[in-house]
Amino acid sequence: TLIKSVILRDQTGETVRMAEAMLPAHAPRVDGGIWVSRSAPRAVLVATVRADGADLDAQQHAIELVQASFAPFAAQGLTLELSGAGTFAVSSRARIRSEVDRLALAGGAAVATLLLLAFGSLRALATALLPVASGVLAGVAAVSLGFGQVHGITLGFGTTLIGEAVDYAIYYLIQARPVAGASTGSGARRWVRVSWPTVRLGLATSLCGFAALVFSGFSGLAQLGVFSVSGLIAAALTTRYLFPVIAPDGAPGLGLRRHIGGVVAAATAWLPRLRWPLAALSLAALVAVAWLPSPWRGDLASLSPVSADALAVDAQLRADLGAGDAGTLVVLSASDEASVLALAEAGGARLDPLVQAGVIGGYASPARLLPSPATQRARRAALPDAPTLRAHLAEATADGPLSAQRLGGFIDDVQAARHQPLLDRAALRATPLASALDALLVPGQGDRPWRALLSLQPGNNGIDAAKLRAALAGLPGAQVVQIKPELDALYARYLHEARLQAGFGALAVMLLLALQLRSGRRLLRIAQPLAAAVVIVLAGLTAGGVALGILHLVGLLLIVAIGSNYALFFDQLRIEREAAATTVGPGSTARISNSSNSNSNSNSSSDDNGRSDSDDAPATMVLTRTAAPVASENPAEIDTLASLLLANLTIVISFGLLAFSSIPVLAAIGEVVAPGTLLTLLLSAAFIGDATHGKIRRSKPPATAH
Repeated sequence: TLIKSVILRDQTGETVRMAEAMLPAHAPRVDGGIWVSRSAPRAVLVATVRADGADLDAQQHAIELVQASFAPFAAQGLTLELSGAGTFAVSSRARIRSEVDRLALAGGAAVATLLLLAFGSLRALATALLPVASGVLAGVAAVSLGFGQVHGITLGFGTTLIGEAVDYAIYYLIQARPVAGASTGSGARRWVRVSWPTVRLGLATSLCGFAALVFSGFSGLAQLGVFSVSGLIAAALTTRYLFPVIAPDGAPGLGLRRHIGGVVAAATAWLPRLRWPLAALSLAALVAVAWLPSPWRGDLASLSPVSADALAVDAQLRADLGAGDAGTLVVLSASDEASVLALAEAGGARLDPLVQAGVIGGYASPARLLPSPATQRARRAALPDAPTLRAHLAEATADGPLSAQRLGGFIDDVQAARHQPLLDRAALRATPLASALDALLVPGQGDRPWRALLSLQPGNNGIDAAKLRAALAGLPGAQVVQIKPELDALYARYLHEARLQAGFGALAVMLLLALQLRSGRRLLRIAQPLAAAVVIVLAGLTAGGVALGILHLVGLLLIVAIGSNYALFFDQLRIEREAAATTVGPGSTARISNSSNSNSNSNSSSDDNGRSDSDDAPATMVLTRTAAPVASENPAEIDTLASLLLANLTIVISFGLLAFSSIPVLAAIGEVVAPGTLLTLLLSAAFIGDATHGKIRRSKPPATAH
């Protein structure tokens, strides 16, 4: 039946044999002339999208066209299932955008509620959101200019800037409140003089950390770095230069921040007593990280937002189509089209024994669709001329059902084939074979060679890559590519690169602090809470069996970037207390004025017992004993402590919401940064806070005492 229509022009059945050779080893099941599933009541179709795979707008348009075309059938009760790389990409983008919108709305509402309670003013709330807006806009603009498009991961990361950028606003709006009786704008001038150097130094440390990501070879990390650097600079500059104009005296009203500051002041008076237990905990965490198996084993699949259900549907549809094993390919490379097709033929000759032995179930080769020029010439040369063919036909048809006279069309076709030009890829461009050939033959461009891809069907026991490599040994330009191991190796290289860059970023932060502080003792006590927080979080994740990847590393970097602000402010408070210490009487406490710049190059420094370098001068000793640590009563210090807690809560809320995201890349950042920044605040208070504050105090006598 198959050859009846062409028997007079092709008695040898070569057309049918060619068609059979083009069939895949495991073809789809055919019922009534259509492809159907082997396991479910469904028909199967394959659609090829002409757009580039990275053009998600075009991919989405194609999907919508398919869905619109199917609408009449859906009204009849039929259902449509779509799968494939384009579908995954479009659905992932939509899911990320939806998740980002939801998290941004929830985070913004939570942060706004917190700030409204703290400030008690809608005007202050609106002002506090300005650095957020400027930071996100600057980040998106910088990424768009530098990369041409914004990845979903970068867009999701923009929501986290809500928590960090609003910190600058909180510091200003609370700390810039003027003292009683001061002139208008005095609060802003005092904040610029006293607190801005600390904020500026914290910003510089953050930029050092994120700048390491800018030079990453991983486009997603590079975008994160550019977004963070430009966004934080814009947010900080908005606070520094715009806020003194629109809010010269900080936030109007008190709200709950004085109560918050009082609670924090009481807590910070107690936390230094826990310094040694917390140091022991940090040491135990460090031992656990060193002893437990390395947690840095995340793979590329861990970043995928594609659901398990979608992957299951894709596997079912691929099985219905008899699709090859997408995990293993034979890649053949040559300098031109003719050479790569010849290699494909040679590779196929080596794979045929593996098919017969059951090592592989079969393979698809571009040489089956388009033979090499050498093969075409050999086949053409084997065709006889017309007289010879007529003589052979007369002999072959003698006493047969077909007479030689009826086969004139066959003779004409053979003679036409003898003079037909050789076929190449361009000749098949307008034929149904074009899409199949394009999937197996990749044209060269410039220095990039032509490549033939031989997709494989697994045998009963999968694909034995070792036997495959042995069969192809010695064939020039042949490679066996296992997709998942290659991708995992690529991701591991990016992860290793990112860890090195993060290490360089941390080193840059320490060098910057050392140059600015010019005190090894201060540098050590600022670095202690940052390092301890990172180690404790890392130990917790390791003990919990979490496979850490690139986004967890970004989260650890964020802990240092954000936490450095807390450590610097606690260091500023300690320096101010020591610089402004006064003689106190028995049973009383010292009141400290807020007048010193934490980043001034003071030659005096203090040790952990509150003793400054200048204490060697003659002095009287006044012992002040209290039953328990006493919180600071200095309004400026209470405001600073309140601003630190509010800034920390906004961070914890923003990143804590990310931890519950269904998008793995967002959840990875959230589960690291939320607990890490909270720990940094507590550890800064414990390690940097004055352990003698409110217990025993030594100070110099007044200038008039002799």
